[in-house]
Amino acid sequence: MTEYRVWAPAAEQVEVEVAGAAHPLRPAAGRPGWWAGEAPAGAYGFRLDGGPALPDPRSPRQPQGPDGPSLAVDHAAFAWSDTPWSGRALPGSVLYELHVGTFTPAGTFDAAAERLDHLVALGVDFVELMPVCPFPGRYGWGYDGVGLWAVHEPYGGPDGLKRFVDAAHRKGLGVVLDVVHNHLGPSGNYLPAFGPYFTDRHHTPWGAAVNLDASGSDEVRAYLIGSALAWLRDYRIDGLRLDAVHALADDRALPFLEELATEVDRLAAATGRPLFLIGESDLNDPRTTNPRQAGGLGLTAQWSDDFHHGLHALLTGEAQGYYGDFAEDPYAAVAKALTRGFFHDGSRSSFRGRRHGRPFPAGYGHRLLGYLQTHDQVGNRATGDRLSATLPPGRLAAGAALVLTSPFTPMLFMGEEWGAGTPWQYFTDHTDPQLAEAVRQGRRREFAEHGWAAEDVPDPQARATVLGSVLDWSEPALPPHAELLGWYRTLIRLRRSCPELMDQDLAAVEVRHDRERGWLVVHRGPYRVAVRIGGSGPVDVPLDTPNGRLLAAFGEVAPGEGVLRLGPDSVAVVGSGRGSG
Repeated sequence: MTEYRVWAPAAEQVEVEVAGAAHPLRPAAGRPGWWAGEAPAGAYGFRLDGGPALPDPRSPRQPQGPDGPSLAVDHAAFAWSDTPWSGRALPGSVLYELHVGTFTPAGTFDAAAERLDHLVALGVDFVELMPVCPFPGRYGWGYDGVGLWAVHEPYGGPDGLKRFVDAAHRKGLGVVLDVVHNHLGPSGNYLPAFGPYFTDRHHTPWGAAVNLDASGSDEVRAYLIGSALAWLRDYRIDGLRLDAVHALADDRALPFLEELATEVDRLAAATGRPLFLIGESDLNDPRTTNPRQAGGLGLTAQWSDDFHHGLHALLTGEAQGYYGDFAEDPYAAVAKALTRGFFHDGSRSSFRGRRHGRPFPAGYGHRLLGYLQTHDQVGNRATGDRLSATLPPGRLAAGAALVLTSPFTPMLFMGEEWGAGTPWQYFTDHTDPQLAEAVRQGRRREFAEHGWAAEDVPDPQARATVLGSVLDWSEPALPPHAELLGWYRTLIRLRRSCPELMDQDLAAVEVRHDRERGWLVVHRGPYRVAVRIGGSGPVDVPLDTPNGRLLAAFGEVAPGEGVLRLGPDSVAVVGSGRGSG
């Protein structure tokens, strides 16, 4: 017999259905709204007031998908390897974001684990997995997931995720998991039937907000925090990336994120492993990562779109949408982000039509993740085109150098390191025909407003869309991909061997630039990172450093007396220390 428990505060009668037989549950003593009782073990669901069997909100496994019955998982039964893993702190690390379903043709945890040696050779420290909770169909981004305690079965289910984490740890790689607390997918979301998991007090782009501050929110918070801790405890994940935390509407005196961070710190102390939280936020508010003792929420780090937007505008010249704020002078935008953290630190945003942000504390650059590409910034483009689709290798190399020698915590997006020739597009596999058509038409309408013809926008439901987004693993060995991959490896090695290139103090960073001649130089202690964007011939770039020598270069680079001659779309790292070629 197995004990079953569920929170269903509005129900008059609750049963657990196992193998077609219903077994009554009783109100749990001392736990208002909870029901409990014993029944045989097996695939199960909960029936509320005589209704159909529904999946367990805390189901650890959904073998038939979000709409099917739930199944218990004995986490203690998994045979972890004997390789000791004491964890890894986030500061000083390099992250690598990947999507399990398109990282390899097989699209499984086990197949992804077979490619971990590539990441070890690259030199990264953490693999950041996009969401793995169950979602409808076989493939999707994962941000419309449901069942926040379970693992998508087509990827390999709970044991598949554990095997991947175990394999990563054996190779010295930590694992970060992207989780979504701000909304659940429109299909397969049965939480409203059980209790007030959502509230009309607030509204988000996805509809009613997750209930973090209305009646019943204590249990909703416990549900989300319990899920987060389960990933860190039962799956030995090292950190969580929290999707769109600015959409977590919360008016309580104790913010949900602060409560979550507190509980994660407690688990870290109990396990003896460093555990961390990374937030995605567009508020440009340093309180997101400020310590709780200083009035902050206590997250370890957050994504930094300002740095990305400035860098993107610099490399591409794009000025539409939110890039407009950065495209007026992209050299100055990148310089401000590198030295101040936030570009919008109280300054006016023309895109928002108001002032935005507040100053970021100078000594904590590692609290910001810096990146050239992400799943969002690639996949949310009309055709999912990567930078490599339009930029020459030299310009990609320049962008990589600015990221990997920055005072931020660098993050790469899968395939970026070799300039992947495959796009990464928006794809879904909704089993509800009406929802599938709504997503398809909504995508076309969205981009039609920006001048795209409907036939040019990939069909999210088409199998060809997801197949075309799978990485081509023959590319890394071929030119020009191999040269770019070697450059990424060189930059990461330099970052490791030159502590000044990891220095998190924004105040110690100096940036000089000349927009007319197309160059920018970042001063990192005795090192100089010089980039040239575009141009028609070589220019002399002043370095202002004595006894510097060329440590690494990509493109047309010639050292001179106190200057560096850079050809179009070239980049070099100069300074003292061991050269990497």
